[in-house]
Amino acid sequence: GVGTRNNIVLLGTSSRTACYAKQLDARLQDRIRDYHNIDGIVAVAHTEGGGTEIPNNKDLLLRTLAGFAVHPNVGAVLAIDYGHEAITNQHLREFLAQNNYPIDHVLHHFLTLEGSFENALKQGENIIAKWLPQVQTMVRTPEPLSHIKIALQCGGSDAFSGISGNPLASWVAREIIRHGGSANLAETDELIGAESYVLQNVSSYDVAQRFLDKVEAYKTLAAWHGTTAEGNPSGGNKFRGLYNIVLKSIGAAMKRHPDVRLDSVIDYAAPMTDPGYYFMDSPGNDLESIAGQVASGCNMIFFITGNGSITNFPFVPTIKIVTTSERYHLLNKDMDVNAGAYLDGTSMDDLGSDMFNLTCKIASGERSKGEKAAHAQVSIWRTWRQTSTDHLPDLKNRPEPRGVPLAIQVLDADEHSFEAIRTRDGFTTDRLGLILPTSLCSGQIALMAAKRLTEKGLGHDKGISRFVALPHTEGCGVSGEATERLYTRTMLGYLTHPLVHTCLLLEHGCEKTHNDYIRHELDDRGISPDAFGWASVQLDGGIEAVLDKVEAYFFDQFSQTPPPKITPASLSALQIGLHASGSISDIAAQSLAILSQSLIGTGATLIVPDNASFLSHPIYLSEVLGDTPPVSTLAHGQNPTQPGYHIMDSQTDHWVETLTGLGGTGVHLIVAYSGDHPLQGHPLTPMLQTTAEERVTNSYGDDFDLIFNTEPKHNADALLRQIISIASRQYTPKTPPTGNTDFQFTRGLLGVSM
Repeated sequence: GVGTRNNIVLLGTSSRTACYAKQLDARLQDRIRDYHNIDGIVAVAHTEGGGTEIPNNKDLLLRTLAGFAVHPNVGAVLAIDYGHEAITNQHLREFLAQNNYPIDHVLHHFLTLEGSFENALKQGENIIAKWLPQVQTMVRTPEPLSHIKIALQCGGSDAFSGISGNPLASWVAREIIRHGGSANLAETDELIGAESYVLQNVSSYDVAQRFLDKVEAYKTLAAWHGTTAEGNPSGGNKFRGLYNIVLKSIGAAMKRHPDVRLDSVIDYAAPMTDPGYYFMDSPGNDLESIAGQVASGCNMIFFITGNGSITNFPFVPTIKIVTTSERYHLLNKDMDVNAGAYLDGTSMDDLGSDMFNLTCKIASGERSKGEKAAHAQVSIWRTWRQTSTDHLPDLKNRPEPRGVPLAIQVLDADEHSFEAIRTRDGFTTDRLGLILPTSLCSGQIALMAAKRLTEKGLGHDKGISRFVALPHTEGCGVSGEATERLYTRTMLGYLTHPLVHTCLLLEHGCEKTHNDYIRHELDDRGISPDAFGWASVQLDGGIEAVLDKVEAYFFDQFSQTPPPKITPASLSALQIGLHASGSISDIAAQSLAILSQSLIGTGATLIVPDNASFLSHPIYLSEVLGDTPPVSTLAHGQNPTQPGYHIMDSQTDHWVETLTGLGGTGVHLIVAYSGDHPLQGHPLTPMLQTTAEERVTNSYGDDFDLIFNTEPKHNADALLRQIISIASRQYTPKTPPTGNTDFQFTRGLLGVSM
């Protein structure tokens, strides 16, 4: 195909290799400075396929990955896995072959990680280095507009989206189609209520019926999870005039120009094979929908926004169209087109002509505002947990854990202490600055802020060891009351985490869980919102302005902060997470049992996710719990109010989602056992990794902090010594310096994209 960019894509086949893709991306940026025909080396890191079970979204996930791999904007692709995930490179290779994707026309390699993380990064660097001269030979040539395929997308919509922004995008799309190109309308739930308009001009009865079938299928999917499309409108939508899904849908449907016929209806991420106007089935979640449109072949994105959404995709340029002049002038450094000029009196034809010319320029290589901002993210239509309503009543009425620790068999322990930092509430093990994004769309800006402040060493003289951002994919584009409760509880767990000295919440500005939502939740729990900083990408004037505001807040806070007071404290001051994934040997089970019994014997609090593999091992159960059933005592992300041995309700088989919930409980550090390969660590909470598996040690031994021997008591004692060393800031686990850390909220059992 014909692309608008020439990129090398580092494709994490599942979430397990997302961190590898991002770290390899960071290492390679300097390599392409002399290769002027290469637009970028970009990581495509996502949240899917990394659990232990085959996900319900397997087919659409593979279809999306396949579409990315053969996209015309991709000059070469490196697909990365460990080989043990629910979705692997082998699955992807088979899908590409079985569905006739032209992967042989693309420079590609399937890399299965072996050896240390560092050596694997060097291996990836060597592969890409060999490709650079060949990708450099792919040069721009004059091509007809028939090769342009536009993804029509909206986010942060307002009452003017259907009057200015969406009609402008549809005007330009009409012209592209007149020249033989294509356009792709998506977001199924955001067309509910506007079906009659979408189908006013349609190519055939079959196409119309297929569109209606997709709408009904989406309603069914939502119903399986106990919700409806009425859960779609965000706080930003409602505040700016879109009070329900019908009002929102009527505006969204204006992305089809009245003169343009709906030619085809396709599944999520299915290839667009002919010119014309398409509808692609997808959720209303902007980023999840865009990923499908890109995988279908779109090589340009028109993103219409009322509030001023700043999201971008890694290897396809985005033209941002804002609906009002006032918002455009507030965010002009981040927006490309002011559709609000139509409301001010400029004709749609004049605006359309200007934007058509801009589209041609950006398709020809001129960088969009989003590309200049140098941030992007990917979210694929996330898996869903229910496939019928059979279990819905039971799921809706699941009792919350009572918070009472389990009685376990305790071992007498010697007295131990660690070098603690004294706080107003007791003791902690570190002092961090946290920038917490309230939704997916502010995550990349939070990362920028954390990097900037860490590099400046802000607060270092006050004991601030580093700044952390926790980007994720939630806070908007998902519905379900239970999911929102789970998300909010975990978010507040990080706001009040004992490692966090100073925290600022960073909203995008149009999400469901915006700053005022969080303030209200804090008030309900008796926590003063004044204890935190607050900033908004949109309301504070865009990326550059909000970064300055974030820095000013922390500078002001640290000017009033005394240096830390270090004092010995007993292990009873510690909360420790203990988790395990993969196969677990008898020696490992017994070692972790002794550690558990010893920690509780010291008075420490131990929190174990209910999906930890040792909880199904008879030796661990017998020695630790005896006759006590391993029932959950804490909800996902719930902070314990009573010390002791707790089991957390994980509601997921996803390693990073479980780790995120564990961190939300307030643990000072995590001990993790792996029976397969090194696991992603946590960006905020230190994680100590261990294994007893010989094959794992032989392949990845350099990435583990401790290798078990055949003596369980020795292993437990060694772990305890390392726990004390980490708590005293005398040892840094191996995972964080490599960058192999990740963060992701679970949607639980009833979350569904919309």
